[in-house]
Amino acid sequence: MSPRLVIVGPPGAGKTVTGRLLAERLGGQFRDTDVDVEHRAGRPIPEIFTEQGEAAFRALEEEAVAAALAEHTGVLALGGGAVVSAATRQRLAEHPVLFLSVGLSEGVRRTGLSTPRPVLAGVNPRANFQALLRERLPLYREVADWEVDTDRLEPTAVVERVIRMTHTGPPGAEPE
Repeated sequence: MSPRLVIVGPPGAGKTVTGRLLAERLGGQFRDTDVDVEHRAGRPIPEIFTEQGEAAFRALEEEAVAAALAEHTGVLALGGGAVVSAATRQRLAEHPVLFLSVGLSEGVRRTGLSTPRPVLAGVNPRANFQALLRERLPLYREVADWEVDTDRLEPTAVVERVIRMTHTGPPGAEPE
């Protein structure tokens, strides 16, 4: 078993919205490993960060990603930081991976500076987002088979571009 497509990218890139639309368009299921982590932990991600720390969260995330890659056959969205794990990056080498990119200004606009995202929390969320992009961009590109810049695209346009790029369509369909 293998996901039809795995989506990676920073917060605000549109992984969840695009993933849901792609799954619907392709006639498959959508799965988000952030949701899986919350189910495994029995609490929201911000609580995991606050009560157990980022290392505990990353360990749960790595387990959730490994399970989802082994079990899921639809479209799979990974949490924005999943690529920091070398084990996850190694696992992704065996799967089709789409990197949804977003620039600093658009990413900050989409996530909102007050949105409860643990990795963006702090005195200067904009600087945190910039540091996150600087650290993770090479990792996203390392694992990606395709990249789509979502800055100026509506989610439906992203889906159309992804389908053209990946030649993915509903089961039995001819490539576009």
